[in-house]
Amino acid sequence: MIAAMDASTGSRTVHAACPHDCPDTCALQVTVQGGEVLRVAGAADHPTTHGALCTKVARYAERSCHPERVLQPLRRVGPKGAGRFEPVGWDEALDAIAARLRTIAARDPQAILPYSYAGTMGLVQGESMAARFFHRLGASLLDRTICSTAGGAALAATYGAKVGMHVEHFAESRLILIWGSNSIGSNLHFWTFAQAAKRAGAKLVCIDPRRTETADKCHEHVALLPGTDGALALALMHELIVHDRLDHDYLARHVAGWEALRERALQWPPERAAGVCGIEAAQIRALAQDYGSLRPAAIRLNYGVQRVHGGCNTVRLIALLPCLVGAWRHRAGGMLLSSSGWFVPVRNDAALQRPDLLGARRPRTVNMVTIGDDLLRAASADFGPRIEALVVYNSNPVAVAPDGRRVRAGFARDDLFTVVLEHFLTDTADHADYVLPATTQLEHLDVHTSYGHTYALINEPAIAPLGQARPNTQIFRDLAARMGFDEACFGDDDETLARAALDPAAVDFDTLRRVGWVKLALPDAPFADGGFPTPDGRARADVPGLGLPDFVPNHESVQSAPALARRFPLAMISPPPRNFLNSTFVNVRSLRVIEGEPMLEIHADDAAPRGIADGTMVRVFNDRGSTACRARVGNRARPGVVNALGVWWRKLSPAGTNINELTSQRLTDVGGGPVFYDCLVQVEPAAAAAEPG
Repeated sequence: MIAAMDASTGSRTVHAACPHDCPDTCALQVTVQGGEVLRVAGAADHPTTHGALCTKVARYAERSCHPERVLQPLRRVGPKGAGRFEPVGWDEALDAIAARLRTIAARDPQAILPYSYAGTMGLVQGESMAARFFHRLGASLLDRTICSTAGGAALAATYGAKVGMHVEHFAESRLILIWGSNSIGSNLHFWTFAQAAKRAGAKLVCIDPRRTETADKCHEHVALLPGTDGALALALMHELIVHDRLDHDYLARHVAGWEALRERALQWPPERAAGVCGIEAAQIRALAQDYGSLRPAAIRLNYGVQRVHGGCNTVRLIALLPCLVGAWRHRAGGMLLSSSGWFVPVRNDAALQRPDLLGARRPRTVNMVTIGDDLLRAASADFGPRIEALVVYNSNPVAVAPDGRRVRAGFARDDLFTVVLEHFLTDTADHADYVLPATTQLEHLDVHTSYGHTYALINEPAIAPLGQARPNTQIFRDLAARMGFDEACFGDDDETLARAALDPAAVDFDTLRRVGWVKLALPDAPFADGGFPTPDGRARADVPGLGLPDFVPNHESVQSAPALARRFPLAMISPPPRNFLNSTFVNVRSLRVIEGEPMLEIHADDAAPRGIADGTMVRVFNDRGSTACRARVGNRARPGVVNALGVWWRKLSPAGTNINELTSQRLTDVGGGPVFYDCLVQVEPAAAAAEPG
């Protein structure tokens, strides 16, 4: 548990892990003295963290010890959304919650819905005791889709699982396509390996609608329109084919459906794709020449590209590019979107979550993306019972779920019983009937895998829980006891859960505890000779039930909805600002000072005819709603596209709304994911704004 003890000061250093939804999953070293956290630092000897942390997590102690931290149970005393509460004891709160849930469950337990995501990525404090509780109850199941399911479905279709390169090997690549990723802000440790490759002579190309900080540091920026990445991938294939820059042997032996894909790609010359993507055909040709000749070539893909209508098709097309040129033969070639599939064989999710507690019951599944509509739905034969109770943990849906006006209306229902486990009075907590104080990462035990590298990590509690805060696991144990759930599994303590989380043959828990991390035993170049985790070991272009991947345009585009595009002519994407992570850290004052206020980046060509100058407060709107942002006129946005930075808490925003007022509840082509970056808007100076319609 203790990595080091300083006898002269009495301080100790504890192994920890960053809990946030980031591919880096950093190994932390937390220095504690007298029950107080002195320092949160990156572990210098962890091969991917190598001592560096982002600004956000370096200030994690500031978040845990925040003066506005919720440290006792609270009961609502004002209208929903007002954030008015009174303190209440744990026993009184838990008794009242259990009584209400029992009453609802007696009618139909499916009227109760858990709502959670990646507020912590930990296996213990995420879906272990919580999943056991809801499985035993027979509550509705939640389809946790809000981030990555379209891309995950694409990797499963193409490679058989969410697998890819080792991030460390990007340092040896000769060409790196950083595709849909602002790595400096959202994948810092990959960026250090990319920089090492650059210093060794590699070429770095950023493919992104926004001119990010990462694009500034690359040799080239391909500023395509949102949702057109699939067209670009097809045109790159076209050029690789017509100029015979293919690895014919690799394609013949290790790719199923290649001939059909070849015919499809030949329909996409650079001129056609250039018209769709809003870039020059010459840039596509040059990029294809580089990709076909600079070896090993690697792609670092991120999840922004799949948050559009054609998200799954897009990722399938990009994932096939390394197969065309045989990039997988080299450990520094191939692609990385997610490494989480490497952990699936060693994760004991069933043992942690106990789906067997459902017995013969098969509750409905509710997609978390459509929570706004679903909370407002009446009972029906196709939907089932109306949602009467919502238990939210590790998430802030009133801020992060799309179509915010509908989400807020659903949470404002007087007859909806809402319980929120939280650290702060977020936008969601303001709508709760009860807020229960949860521990932060510094105060509980957890085990972590990663989707950006191949190391399992442990998080030891560095300090005792502050105030009356309790781990998620303990809160659900306490509720289970009051619900009369007497199965032995509800008595498992956190260490028992942590030891059960991973297969001991792959990750020895005592080694994990002693060292802080354990690397999975995997080949350096896992697909050098095929061996993909598909039924026949081949990557798949033509997939049963899905067919060949193709370019699928955005729902909201000139191509798909010309009348809508005339009214709302600007495509909007909403990437995270550098110092927030989704809605986490927005209330940390030092980070909010850096970000200033909600920003909308707009190109001068779009700003001038609208009478917008740099610094103008603007109204951004469409038929779903309206929000206010400060305009930044410059080259970060390309013409025809605006970039709304971040998911600000509504109550910390000028208009009391945020950018998700404008995003829709539509779903991706496959995977049921959100289409946050498939959104048309109009922008005008706030002084000229009419009332939101």
